[in-house]
Amino acid sequence: MVEVDSNKLACVIARVLDDKLASNISILNISNVSSLGDYFVIASADSPTQVKSLMMSVKEMIKKHFERLPIRTENDLKNRWNLLDYGDVIVHILHKDERETYAIEKFWSHAFSISEETWKENSKEYSEYQ
Repeated sequence: MVEVDSNKLACVIARVLDDKLASNISILNISNVSSLGDYFVIASADSPTQVKSLMMSVKEMIKKHFERLPIRTENDLKNRWNLLDYGDVIVHILHKDERETYAIEKFWSHAFSISEETWKENSKEYSEYQ
């Protein structure tokens, strides 16, 4: 098994989502404000099909690179909000309408946000498009 810290895992997950054309990707460091995990990775999709496809891509690539599977997955029957829980990193993939409605970032506004420039730099070796 390849060891990876939670920051690197969150950055690589964001990179996978970006490579697969997810939109509005953000990483929140929740380690100081919650015991749920260290990071949330949140991304939007344009359709329920894309929500499901993004979830499958993340599972596949994290298994390939780090030999890790999520501890649990949750998805609604309509694929409007899917969740992958890696313990230290929790991935939320939402249809863009649900993303707007639930505004996760506003609820977790006291968490530290990782800039796109930072997560792209921290995951560049995992890009499909180097």
